Amino acid sequence: MTDHTQQRDAFRASASRLVAARYPHALGALLGGSAARGRATASSDLDVAVLLPDREHSGREVVRHEGRVAELFLNTVADLPEFFAWDRARRRGTVLFLYDRGLPLADPHGHVARARELARRVLASGPAPLGKEEREYGRYALTCYVDDLADLADPGDAIGADTAARHEQLSVADHVLREAAHLLTAHHQAWTGIGKWLPRRLIDADPVLGGALLDGHRTVAERADPAPLVAAAEQVLDLLGGPLREGYTHRWEP
Repeated sequence: MTDHTQQRDAFRASASRLVAARYPHALGALLGGSAARGRATASSDLDVAVLLPDREHSGREVVRHEGRVAELFLNTVADLPEFFAWDRARRRGTVLFLYDRGLPLADPHGHVARARELARRVLASGPAPLGKEEREYGRYALTCYVDDLADLADPGDAIGADTAARHEQLSVADHVLREAAHLLTAHHQAWTGIGKWLPRRLIDADPVLGGALLDGHRTVAERADPAPLVAAAEQVLDLLGGPLREGYTHRWEP
């Protein structure tokens, strides 16, 4: 038995004890994330999806179990299709992937198996496409951030002499990467992510341009040079119709 298998089995047993203790009436459960793959670190949490009877409430709960943080994704059977639709609409698919790739802990009535099949159908359909309003706002926002980043391009005058300006450059670069990743993944109708999942999903969607965005972001951090990130973000804008400045309108609806 490999170390990865032993670790996975240990986490599976721990997650099963957690579900049995807190939700003995659960209809089923899965273990997801790095723990399910046997690749958890000392600080990794337990991601556990729990299916509940319809008399319960869907939600999320974070607890500490056996010395480790555990995040519980709670859904009733009736709520799950609507929740999957919401997860698809925001294009992250967090819980969809948990059901698709998770390790079943218990499924006495087949609810988990049916939920996994539904998750796989939703994932196969891909994330929701960008609507016109969201696309235009994304173009406008990314254009603004790219313009701001280009204005902070002189490390000699602006950044070397002013620590605050360097902080501004790094902050704006983060926004450029996030907005560009959102638009690029949506352009490819691919899943997106935040945190550690942003670079993973970005490379999955577009290894070349996604890689250029990530490399450009690193160049800003390491050398205070925004030019590669600006160039990569401008390529993303070109895919969506180009930069958008004058002419952008948005009506606020109360």
